[in-house]
Amino acid sequence: MTEKEKMLKGLIYDANNDAQLIAERTACKEMCFDYNNFRPKDAEGRRKIIMQLLGSVKGNFLIEQPFICDYGYNIHIGENFYANHNLVILDEAPVIFGDNVFVAPNCGFYTAGHPINAAERNKGLEYARPITVGNDVWIGANVCVLPGVTIGDDCVIGAGSVVVKDIPPHSVAVGNPCKVIKKYVSITTQNQKHGYKN
Repeated sequence: MTEKEKMLKGLIYDANNDAQLIAERTACKEMCFDYNNFRPKDAEGRRKIIMQLLGSVKGNFLIEQPFICDYGYNIHIGENFYANHNLVILDEAPVIFGDNVFVAPNCGFYTAGHPINAAERNKGLEYARPITVGNDVWIGANVCVLPGVTIGDDCVIGAGSVVVKDIPPHSVAVGNPCKVIKKYVSITTQNQKHGYKN
């Protein structure tokens, strides 16, 4: 089994000494560099690079510059995705965003983790766990989302939060570690329950 296959299966793998993974990360960084150095008015040029870089893109989106990721092909964005400046995605495992997701500046989504044992960690070994963000989610500034987390539909994650475990749908969650402080039913859900059209 290759190191890439181990990475994609969530097994411990060698991230720092594998030629294939190093080459893929380098190619991704080159594309991110190109993306981040387009003139802001060249929306079409930036769009073309994102379409090549990411695993899948659905409909309209805007990712402000600068944007950094590790591989690109593990990132999937839904319809009407918006990310403000300084988005960082370490996509050693899939990072999936639903429709109508808004990400404020300086946010990070980190699928990579490292062994607690220093001897293993110092060998360059790591593992990866996927991150999933549902539909209709707003993520505030300076939020950090850690490996293996799922954020449910219709959530708001407060600025500065460190999300270390799953957040259920229809929640407002804040803090370090991020905790649910409010549950609610959206107007859309209420209307659907009573048979009204939005």
